[in-house]
Amino acid sequence: MNTISSSTGAGVVPDERDAVAAVRAVIDGVFAAWADNDADAAVASYAPDATALLPGTYLEGKEAVRAAMAAAFAGPLKGARVIHDVLSVRFSGTGTALVVNRAGLVLAGETEPRDENRALDSWVLSEKDGVWRIRAFHNVPENAG
Repeated sequence: MNTISSSTGAGVVPDERDAVAAVRAVIDGVFAAWADNDADAAVASYAPDATALLPGTYLEGKEAVRAAMAAAFAGPLKGARVIHDVLSVRFSGTGTALVVNRAGLVLAGETEPRDENRALDSWVLSEKDGVWRIRAFHNVPENAG
């Protein structure tokens, strides 16, 4: 695996820069949809067979992820948003990207994430015909103790 980009983008050549930008745009789009509490938009870039692994939960397939997000946005996460910082984008061969980001869930009425709502995420994306799709998402608490 080659580390192509850090959050600074240092050492990235033009073609790689385009790929990094495209991958980051997918991740940014997911979190923009969070701010709108829009489950359909949040999974728009997920592959049909994508998986999501969260503490205590395994979701298999884009529709399962969408349904879980819709339920959360209608309930405990109504009005929530996520702030995030992409820490790295790496490529494993052609057409596969591995992304790590730090995220903080900001609940409705709050301005900053609580410590218990901070997480580290990993993403696996694949590219086909110029379109990047999320294949897998994994979320762990940042402050697990």
